[in-house]
Amino acid sequence: MVQEHTASLVEHLTELRKRLIWVVAVLVVAMIGGFFAAKPIIVYLMHTEPASSIVSLNTFSPWDAIRLYMQFSFAIGLVVTLPFALTQIWLFVKPGLHEHEQKATLRYIPGAVLLFLLGLSFAYFVIFPMAFYFTSTVTKSLSLTETYGAAQYFSFMFNILIPMALLFELPVVVMFLTKLRILNPARLKKLRRYAYLVLVVIATFVTPPDFISDILVAVPMILLYEISIMLSAKIYKVQQEQDKQWLSEAEQA
Repeated sequence: MVQEHTASLVEHLTELRKRLIWVVAVLVVAMIGGFFAAKPIIVYLMHTEPASSIVSLNTFSPWDAIRLYMQFSFAIGLVVTLPFALTQIWLFVKPGLHEHEQKATLRYIPGAVLLFLLGLSFAYFVIFPMAFYFTSTVTKSLSLTETYGAAQYFSFMFNILIPMALLFELPVVVMFLTKLRILNPARLKKLRRYAYLVLVVIATFVTPPDFISDILVAVPMILLYEISIMLSAKIYKVQQEQDKQWLSEAEQA
């Protein structure tokens, strides 16, 4: 019995490793493609607000241009790889799901991609400009000369965009785990205070060291957590009704 359990565990770990290797391989290929697609995107962003309001973007190291390419290469690769990675996760857990659960969880993949893009858009069009103009105002109030490095500017941008886009996946992750009966609304409510603390800490790490930026990121994240609880409750209610119906049918049989 122990040998069978060990063999099963080894098979699962082997399967997981295989899927992770595929995800990494697709990410590497997507990053290579992203490296060649990076230039027009960089040029476009340099000529739009808030970058266009800067007198000039500078390089402070011979490696700055390469660093820019690598940053955008990774960002593009991440966006391209996301649907494939989510599909691999679904395929990994699929054997343990009932047929109706397989179909239900498969529908989460387009939603996850959409939320990721919404997170990127929200971060770029709302949070990033506000954070940038706030820091710029502070700089001017100290009568300092604004001399920005291109690599530093885009690092500042990606430090806000990528974490926010990933955190926008929270509702889908919670719905998926609720569907698998790993999470439920009662457990999420019980963990609320700890979740808030973690989200605030994350907001502090991914934003510049100022209170306004922390709030701008923390509040949407907390709202996402509350939305996740509501979605989990909806799924959990359906599960409870299905369980009652199954018990009723079993008793009648």
